[in-house]
Amino acid sequence: MKTDLDTLLTALYVFVDDQVVPVLGQRMGWPERRPGRPKRLSDAELVCLAVAQVLLGYPSQHHWLRACYGRLGHLFPWLPKQPGYSKRLTAAGPMIAQVINQLARQVSAESDEYRFIDATPIPCGCSVSTVKRSELAEIAGYGYCASHSRWYWGVKLYLVTTAHGMPITWCLANPKLGEREVAIELLDQAQDQHLLPSRCVLIGDKGFAGNDFRTQTADRGITFVRPDRKNEKHRFGNLGGIRQLIESVFDTTKGQLSLERHGARTPDSLYARIAQRLLALAAAIWHNQATDAPITRSLIAYDH
Repeated sequence: MKTDLDTLLTALYVFVDDQVVPVLGQRMGWPERRPGRPKRLSDAELVCLAVAQVLLGYPSQHHWLRACYGRLGHLFPWLPKQPGYSKRLTAAGPMIAQVINQLARQVSAESDEYRFIDATPIPCGCSVSTVKRSELAEIAGYGYCASHSRWYWGVKLYLVTTAHGMPITWCLANPKLGEREVAIELLDQAQDQHLLPSRCVLIGDKGFAGNDFRTQTADRGITFVRPDRKNEKHRFGNLGGIRQLIESVFDTTKGQLSLERHGARTPDSLYARIAQRLLALAAAIWHNQATDAPITRSLIAYDH
């Protein structure tokens, strides 16, 4: 099997069409043949089109569809216009999240007991007028990014990954919410969906420090490991090299997958576009493992 974008999209199309769309249809109670004219762009094709947009580096949907005819016209018999593509992609947020979950089950083996958790800010506006009139005001808020020493207006992305960077579960939350409270709900969601191994070692940063959080994770069968604080006795050390794993995942999503240039204006659109970028990362890792690529999280074979 080749490691290139065309092969990745073909394999992803087969996977989504065979294992995701039928499951969603049964869950939603859809009949095998819904009334009306069939969609000229199927759900599986829509997912592949969304992944290709991110991997090829087109944050703008308008620029992407204009370039897509020449780059991927041989794979898609019909391509929508920008308004139709935007509406379909916004509505497909839950389906994209389901594809991520299914890919995570394919890659994360039960023997891999390590999971990493962290949060990163997602700016959604830079002016006071935007904050006042934006539809994102119902979920966004002001927060402080300590790593960049700056304030921002937006949401926080909480992400749990494997040691290879595979997204396991994620959520968007208001920056004013406590990190430990959001993390506990996220871990409960992951356990309900059977996305965590029976024996799980969770690695996080100092922001999740606290006896309550350690007790709550232990009650769920999760061993939480974090860097030591300066005023604590030595337990795990600074974990600098290990912590860089999830930091590099965020660097990949922001640098190569345009995470901060999502361009969303509504909550549903923000959810779908963040899921779109996480799916591009998950699909690349899934395909790299299937093709025995030397670097599992490398996107070089798919960005041209």
